[in-house]
Amino acid sequence: MAEAAIQMAGRVTRSRRLPTRQQDQQSRARWTTPLTKILVDLMVEQLHKGNKQSNSFNKKAWKYICDEFYSKTGLKWDKEQLKNRYSVLRKQYTTVTSILELSDFNWDDATGSIIATEEVWAEYIRKHPDAETVKGSGCSIYKELCTIFSEPATNGRHESAAASEGDGTSRPCPEPMSTQQEESSSGSEDDEDDNDPEAILPSRPIATCNRKRGRKGIDDAIAGAILEMAAASKMRAAAMEQYNARYSMAECIKELDVMQGVDRPLYFAALNLFNKPKAREIFLSLKRDKRMTWLRGKCAVVPGSSMASGLKEIGGRI
Repeated sequence: MAEAAIQMAGRVTRSRRLPTRQQDQQSRARWTTPLTKILVDLMVEQLHKGNKQSNSFNKKAWKYICDEFYSKTGLKWDKEQLKNRYSVLRKQYTTVTSILELSDFNWDDATGSIIATEEVWAEYIRKHPDAETVKGSGCSIYKELCTIFSEPATNGRHESAAASEGDGTSRPCPEPMSTQQEESSSGSEDDEDDNDPEAILPSRPIATCNRKRGRKGIDDAIAGAILEMAAASKMRAAAMEQYNARYSMAECIKELDVMQGVDRPLYFAALNLFNKPKAREIFLSLKRDKRMTWLRGKCAVVPGSSMASGLKEIGGRI
């Protein structure tokens, strides 16, 4: 009888202990990268369905997000826990965007990392300590965060910046996305979204951020134009180099040396003529039987003339 009572008490203790563990798991949201990606994808889906107005998702969206998150993960976290994560992600977006708006930082779309020299990172982190967490981990979901948090007038513009970057040059999250985070529920779930931290954010910093993005767009356009000009200049230089190699002085001298009937005065007069690129091009383009006539006409060297005598004298000294 006593033994049966002890066994029953043990079962009761275990049955009480199990719900306690489950409750503890539900009350503390431990976020990992896969869990965050699931939440972000659900938010993007609701945004595309028009269930986000201004700075917050509506009641219908939050209910759908909570239900689908539970369906996909088995974690029945309430709306406040998911909204807490929403606020953290918005800080992440703000930090990365602020960094990429500086010309010293570049975006690597393939890895989702932010590239800069150690000196640039050290100087920036000295003024913005929270940025240290994205230095190594980057933000692999930045494109999705741009979709969620960009202003309607600029939505998608950051996505293009995040997806380009060779130039990738333009964008506070207190913790990296690759590490686990703990957030506890703070208060009961209600039907109103007035308590959403997004709803009370001041509008002036957002306007300032928009102006910065506008300037960044202009800077990107100027940088693109400069790169195009540089590429065109490089192509012209390559074409000129190819032209000069084809109609070079050395090639003209080589052809001049094998011509029959070229006396010394005409030879040195031709060398003087070949200082002009156009003359070299014409000479080498002419058929061989016409080159002598053209040379005599251009050089105006007549055997026995004073000019011919002078050139002979110069040639003799050479």
